[in-house]
Amino acid sequence: MTARATDFQAIVLAVTCFTLWVLADSTIKLIGRSGLPAYQVIAFMGLVMCACLAAYARARGSLAVLWPTQPRRQLVRSCLDLTNNLCVVVALRHVPLTLFYILIFSAPMVITILAAVFLKEKIEWRKGLAIVLGFAGVVIAVDPFGTSRPGDWIGYIACLVCVACFSVNMVWSRVLTRTETTESLTFFSGAVMAAAGFAMMLWHAEPLTPRQLVALLAMGIFCAGGSICFFLAVKHTSASTVSLYHYTQLLTGAVVSYLVWRELPTLWILLGGSLIVAAGLHIALLASRGGGMGRAL
Repeated sequence: MTARATDFQAIVLAVTCFTLWVLADSTIKLIGRSGLPAYQVIAFMGLVMCACLAAYARARGSLAVLWPTQPRRQLVRSCLDLTNNLCVVVALRHVPLTLFYILIFSAPMVITILAAVFLKEKIEWRKGLAIVLGFAGVVIAVDPFGTSRPGDWIGYIACLVCVACFSVNMVWSRVLTRTETTESLTFFSGAVMAAAGFAMMLWHAEPLTPRQLVALLAMGIFCAGGSICFFLAVKHTSASTVSLYHYTQLLTGAVVSYLVWRELPTLWILLGGSLIVAAGLHIALLASRGGGMGRAL
């Protein structure tokens, strides 16, 4: 197989991966309007993800890739992932899908800062400028002094927690991937989400309608399918190269937002989003040249 064919496969898999994650987020947003507790949504997400990943590993001939070599370290990461996903459910109830992605895309800037503090990675002036522009884009997109903001402060705070948890998780994953497979990282997180979610459901759980159950199953399948496509994509190219296509979520999310909720991005969202995407792409390109890592799962 030629290098060009391999690159094309990686691009197709990467775009498919991020599109499936948009569909998962869209389903979460739809489910969120039904009033189901966030932990109940997370419980089913984790359960279906684990089932799909186990089937995937079994089909490839080895369930061993799902088993962690350092469970305690993975537990710390999984708790961060649990908090992140709980906040995703809350955020998507309070902000439009397009604005959600714009705010989440500030994560590469936060990751760069955390990597400099904890992993002693240097921030050259080009990265520093990209970070400043990226955070300026967040302020512009939110338009804090505007009279009509799309969303509310509950959603913004939930997005902030998402970015914080995801960024710390990403830096921690750079250490864990030295000994752990990406499949085990995702599977362990799914197991923790399922265990925590169903444990909280013992305290209180809403009865599910057939439509809600189908939506929850679809959400988990979309999440697992996106993860599997990511695994396959990074077999053809580097994770940092795959992460360059992360920003296709903004376009896909905007299309889904319009088709499902008739939501159009404001001028401030477009301006701020352009700055954030430009800054994030610049950081990702610098990382790809230096062998950096892409999105943590």
